[in-house]
Amino acid sequence: MDKPKVVLGVSGGIAAYKACELLRRLTESGHEVRVVPTDSALHFVGAATWSALSGNPVTTEVWDSVHEVPHVRIGQSADLVVVAPATADLLAKAAHGLADDLLTNTLLTARCPVVFAPAMHTEMWEHPATQENVATLRRRGAVVIEPAVGRLTGVDTGKGRLPEPGEIFEVCRRVLARGIEERPLDLAGRHVVVSAGGTREPLDPVRFLGNRSTGKQGYALARAAVARGARVTLVSANSELPDPAGADVVRVGTAVQLREAVVKAAADADAVVMAAAVADFRPATYAEGKIKKRDGHEPDPIVLVRNPDVLAEISADRARPGQVIVGFAAETDDVLANGRAKLARKGCDLLVVNEVGEHKTFGSEANEAVVLAADGTETPVPYGPKEALADTVWDLVADRLG
Repeated sequence: MDKPKVVLGVSGGIAAYKACELLRRLTESGHEVRVVPTDSALHFVGAATWSALSGNPVTTEVWDSVHEVPHVRIGQSADLVVVAPATADLLAKAAHGLADDLLTNTLLTARCPVVFAPAMHTEMWEHPATQENVATLRRRGAVVIEPAVGRLTGVDTGKGRLPEPGEIFEVCRRVLARGIEERPLDLAGRHVVVSAGGTREPLDPVRFLGNRSTGKQGYALARAAVARGARVTLVSANSELPDPAGADVVRVGTAVQLREAVVKAAADADAVVMAAAVADFRPATYAEGKIKKRDGHEPDPIVLVRNPDVLAEISADRARPGQVIVGFAAETDDVLANGRAKLARKGCDLLVVNEVGEHKTFGSEANEAVVLAADGTETPVPYGPKEALADTVWDLVADRLG
């Protein structure tokens, strides 16, 4: 089979050096990559580097190799175009159809999926002109990844950092797969909220009640939604996984904090997927100092109180008409029977039911589940990668969003 053809556009930002790692991941995973930098990008990383790493010639000019008509052919033959980093200037040119170099000509001629990974200072990203350009590109079907929050050039910190190359690669891989299958970006223009990980309820300054959830399924859901064009808010409870490229990550610890974050994010969301393992109970009291062992004395009983039922709350009180709510049910016995009862009790639209245990689901790279729907339909998902379950969930959500 022919290798998938990827065009890696690189515009003139300090984060251009990170694109070398993205290029390596693309080539080592079997893609044929043509790097098309801007003139400004070559001030940060030279043409020789791009050519050596890709194995293909590198130029910024439409006048080089004119007989091959590169300003048309490169875009026409691509299966995916990804621009990383994408500066504010590059986004403006792409949004307005300007074509003054090889990269912008390639963007105009491409008929394949296009991914932009912006990187710039916070003020530039938040400027109304940039936000309008991003909205225009998204409206036309491009995937514009939300920049990460972190250290920028110099001493500045804020939103505008290029996401990690490995996470950008995951977005590209998934977008490319969907493009080959000719499946649309069916979540484009949608805002979705995903919760992930496991809440922890503190007993004292060093101990907590928790669970085995690592957040892998929720993070797979977030990555899948980004690749399908959605704006994603990920409410992450105590997960140590790297931030998915393109997701706005809100970190929480307890069930009460998770409820606050989810309700706030859900206010303008089209869909909410509650994949986090939320503690049903928390200690009634919190010990300000570490609870000590006392010789000859049994420990005092730990009194528990109920945590808020976030899934039932947001299902009963939808923030907007047509909002789709998805829950997860981790069961150890009578899996489907308990799942059907929970679906009726919670009032959500879809419930993903899976069997869990010490060596099942939690921490694993794979999952097996049945997705129960309020209309009575059931969708089994065979054992496989968690991203496969994520895509099934979003397929069902997209159907309900119309």
